[in-house]
Amino acid sequence: MELEVYNISGKKTSKKVKLDDNVFSIEPNDHSIYMDVRLYRNNQRQGTAKAKGRSEVVGSRRKIKKQKGSGTARAGSIQSPIFRKGGRAFGPEPRDYSFKLNKKYKKLARKSAFSYKAKDNAITIVETFTFDEPKTKNYIDLLANLNMNDKKSLLILNEADKNVYLASRNIPKCKVIMIDELTTYDIVNANSIMISEEAVKTVEKILN
Repeated sequence: MELEVYNISGKKTSKKVKLDDNVFSIEPNDHSIYMDVRLYRNNQRQGTAKAKGRSEVVGSRRKIKKQKGSGTARAGSIQSPIFRKGGRAFGPEPRDYSFKLNKKYKKLARKSAFSYKAKDNAITIVETFTFDEPKTKNYIDLLANLNMNDKKSLLILNEADKNVYLASRNIPKCKVIMIDELTTYDIVNANSIMISEEAVKTVEKILN
């Protein structure tokens, strides 16, 4: 697949970039995408939810009434879950939600996600650029020139660019990341993807 390169004014340049079929035109594997997105979202969870059990709540452990003859259910202590202010039965405990996923499977997920976006013509190659100052208006103009101002967009850069990052930070539905931060979730979550010329080669090198 060959795509034309656009500048920040939204105009086509004389350059074209040939995308590697091994990265952008494979047969997508839906399950790998699902697993990698699930892993990403699990890693965002703090896992700190906690409720006190009957052994942790404050209260006497004295048997509160005789075993038989009261006409009600037997009870061992005031800490029982059936009583007000008693411990919670089977309450949440702190836990780690992450799990292991092989590197090759993660690569397959990212290649599958890119292949879906390429098939939907949702990938735009942008000429390598920078901003003289971190103005939000500069990034808004960039999105408008590329017809992406109403879409959830993702810009993938080869190297960190502070001005570009700061210019995009206050705009909703926009995200700027470096290649080493790229996740399957970011690719799938975006409606349109912009990749700088330099970043295309690095993405292909990493995923191959």
